[in-house]
Order: sequence, then C-alpha cells, then structure tokens
Amino acid sequence: MAKTSGGSNGAVYGLGFIGALVYFMQAASSFTSVITGFLKALVWPAYIIYKLLENFYGAVN
Repeated sequence: MAKTSGGSNGAVYGLGFIGALVYFMQAASSFTSVITGFLKALVWPAYIIYKLLENFYGAVN
C-alpha cells in the first residue's frame, strides 16, 4: 500500500475557507448575501485560479 502525504493541503484550504468566510460575512447585510458569501467562500480557490489564468492569457471571448 502506498503512503500519501497531503494533509497540509486540507489545512491550507480550511484556513483559506475561514478567512474568505470572515471576509464575505463582513459585507453581508441580508440573508441572501450571507448565503452568497458562504458559497463564495467554498469556491474561492477556483475563482483565484480563474482570475490568474484570465490575467495571464487574457479574457475569453
């Protein structure tokens, strides 16, 4: 059985999730914005990668 070591990735994502959640909840003024902020906090890595690729390759037409 092969050993895998990737536990630190989960810790980084967890800390990033908490940080993003705090960031988005500061601006929340309604229940809808709380739900939207929670969903944004879940997918923040995908958003960052998208923006990095958009800046590197340019906007997709």
